[in-house]
Amino acid sequence: MSNPSLLILPGDGIGPEVMAEVRRVIDWFGDKRGLKFDVSEDLVGGSAYDAHGTPLTDETMAKAQEVDAVLLGAVGGPKYDVLDFSVKPERGLLRLRKEMDLYANLRPAQCFDALADFSSLKKDVVAGLDIVIVRELTSGIYFGEPRGIIEEGNERVGINTQRYTESEIDRVARSAFELAMRRGKKLCSMEKANVMESGILWREVVTEVGKEYPEVELSHMYADAGAMQLCRWPKQFDVIVTDNLFGDLLSDAAAMLTGSLGMLPSASLGAPMANGRPKALYEPVHGSAPDIAGQGKANPIACILSFAMALRYSFDKGDEATRLEQAIENVLAKGYRTADLLGEEGKQPVSTSEMGTAILEALDESL
Repeated sequence: MSNPSLLILPGDGIGPEVMAEVRRVIDWFGDKRGLKFDVSEDLVGGSAYDAHGTPLTDETMAKAQEVDAVLLGAVGGPKYDVLDFSVKPERGLLRLRKEMDLYANLRPAQCFDALADFSSLKKDVVAGLDIVIVRELTSGIYFGEPRGIIEEGNERVGINTQRYTESEIDRVARSAFELAMRRGKKLCSMEKANVMESGILWREVVTEVGKEYPEVELSHMYADAGAMQLCRWPKQFDVIVTDNLFGDLLSDAAAMLTGSLGMLPSASLGAPMANGRPKALYEPVHGSAPDIAGQGKANPIACILSFAMALRYSFDKGDEATRLEQAIENVLAKGYRTADLLGEEGKQPVSTSEMGTAILEALDESL
């Protein structure tokens, strides 16, 4: 039986640095846990443009379609701002999402106890927070037609159309229910059914899908009320499912509840492949941070946690994912901090590779 396959796309800025630490973790699981992967690596974003004149080659796109999972670092940087929109680094990532049809974006918001003081909310409100927002990623107002800026009378009008089909809602709802079954069996669906017809349809379809998951406690909430409740008492939630626009807003708000946007991973999942696993792309939420690239200051934890998500959702290795997450928790509890997490003046941060080494040592201690 062949090993599971993983395509690594380090990308730009700090992407290669943080991905180097992920490679060390992958090697550790192969050496110490017998969990071996067939790993290939390629270019995306600005690095691909520099080499090939395009942010994603057809060959790399074909590889992404064939492997069990894709792990991406980050794309973009100011040197590429002058490029035509069609070849900007971000177009490479958007092409991956579109052609792999990655319609369910999983954004965890997990607050490690050692970092609870970083949140702007009171410690007791966020300590132990562990929720996931499932955002529909390939439809809704960002893709609906008609759209554009037109002339109407003596002024311009900007138009965007919120559009969802039943099947688009159905499939992301199923992803959310399946996730809820793996977690606390509690799902909250958020929309604006009080003022939007698309919200009415969203609520109706999610409710219908919910009948197939009787073990999951389903609730509905207007998205604006959901934003308020996320700030008031976020631990009332476990899994939240919502559309593209609201998911964009709510997931960024939830991410900052943890106090550290740079600590958070994400997964974008699509339809099941022949092996039953979903097509999947995993990436840290943070950007390419070109201002610190090449200086050993980047925090690799979000990218390593993205690999943990791959272990859980693409490779059915939830126990090993938990092992890796616990190792990171232990490292933070011991006081290891990269520069982005350093709250105390005068304290020396660890480098990107030193944080990676500390995590490997914690993994060794888990055996």
